[in-house]
Amino acid sequence: MDNNTTPKSGTGFFKTCFNGVNALSGVGILSIPYALSQGGWLSLIIFLTIAIICFYTGILLQRCIDSSSLVKTYPDIGELAFGRKGKIIVAIFLYLELYLVAIDFLILEGDNLEKLFPNANFHVAGLKIGGKQGFVLIFSLLVLPTTWLRSLDMLAYVALGGVMASIILIASVLWVGVFDGVGFHEKGVLVNWSGIPTAMSLYAFCFSGHAVFPMIYTGMRNRKTFPTVLIICFIICTLGYGLVGAIGYLMYGESLRSQVTLNLPSNNFAASIAIYTTLINPFTKFALLITPIAKAIEDSLHVGKHRTVSVAIRTALFVSTTIVALVVPFFAYVVALTGSFLSSTVTMLLPCVCYLKISSRTSRKLRLELVVCLGIIMVGLGVIVIGTSSSLKQIVHSF
Repeated sequence: MDNNTTPKSGTGFFKTCFNGVNALSGVGILSIPYALSQGGWLSLIIFLTIAIICFYTGILLQRCIDSSSLVKTYPDIGELAFGRKGKIIVAIFLYLELYLVAIDFLILEGDNLEKLFPNANFHVAGLKIGGKQGFVLIFSLLVLPTTWLRSLDMLAYVALGGVMASIILIASVLWVGVFDGVGFHEKGVLVNWSGIPTAMSLYAFCFSGHAVFPMIYTGMRNRKTFPTVLIICFIICTLGYGLVGAIGYLMYGESLRSQVTLNLPSNNFAASIAIYTTLINPFTKFALLITPIAKAIEDSLHVGKHRTVSVAIRTALFVSTTIVALVVPFFAYVVALTGSFLSSTVTMLLPCVCYLKISSRTSRKLRLELVVCLGIIMVGLGVIVIGTSSSLKQIVHSF
C-alpha cells in the first residue's frame, strides 16, 4: 500500500531542509579535520563514498515507509521487514546511537568551555567541581527546556539557529587561517594506513542523520519533495564538512586535536567566535536527538498525551546522558565508536537489509538494487569490524 500521501498539515519544504541539515551537520564538523589528519588526503575518497551511500540509504528508508500506511518510524520498518524481533533490534541500534550522540554533545560543550575558561572551578554545597564537569552541568540546565518541545515545526526554528551556527563556525575557522597568522602551510600526508579505521569511523558519524529521517519525512506537508530535500541537505553538509576538513588540515596538519576548535589560538576574537558558535550548535540539535527516544518511550507507555509525564521522561533521559558524559569524557573516541558501530549499522546495514526484505515481497526487479545493497552491506560491515575494534582499543588505553 502506497503511503506517499500529502498530509493536510505538517512541516514545509524549507523548514524540513533546516531540520535535515541540522540533523546531518552535527559535531562531526569539528572532528572532520582530525579524521583527515588520521587518514590522509586520500581518505577523502572514503568520505565521499560514505556520503553517497548514506544519501542512497536515506532514499531506501523513504521507500520502506511508503510501502505501508502502518509504517511511521524506523523501528516500524524493522517490524514490517522482520516482525517483532526486527522492530526490537532496529530500536536498540537506533536509540542507542541517538543516546550516544547526545552524550557526545555534552562532552563537546565541556571541552570547549574549558578552552575558553581554563582556570574555572565551581563550588556547590561545599563540593569542588572541576571546570569541564561544571560546564557540562551548566549546559545541561540551559538546554533541558528545548527537549520539552514536541513539535517539529517548532524545532525547525531551533534548527535554523544550528544551521547559522555551522556557517559562522566555518567562516571563523577560515578567518583564523587567512587573517590571524596561522596560515595554510601544512602539507599533510597522502595516506596514513594506520589511521584509516579512525578516519572511516568519524566519516560515518558525520552522515548519521538516518535515525531522525523517518520522523522528518512523516512530518512533512508534501512528502513527494523528500528526495529533493535529501539532495540539498547532503550537498550542503558534504561541502561544509569537506571545507572545514581541508582548511583545518592545512592549518594544523598532524597536530590536530579531536576538535579543531581546541587547536585555535587562545585570546583570539575569531577563534572565540568559532568556539562560541560551537557551543550554540549542540544547543540547537539536542532536542532533535532526544525526541525520537522520548516518543518511543511515551508510545510504549501510552502516555503521549500527558504533558507532565512527557516532560518527566525527557528530563530523566537528559539527566542520564549528563551522568554518562561526566564519567566518559573522551570525545574523539566516543564519536569514533558511535560512528563505527552504531551509525554504520543504522545508516548502511539496516536500510539495505530491511529494504531488500520488504521489496522481495512486492517487486521482482531487484537485480541492480540487490547488487548495490549487497555492496553497501559489505562496506558497512568493514567499517563496523575495523572501526569498532580500533575505537574500543583507544578508549581502553585512555583510562
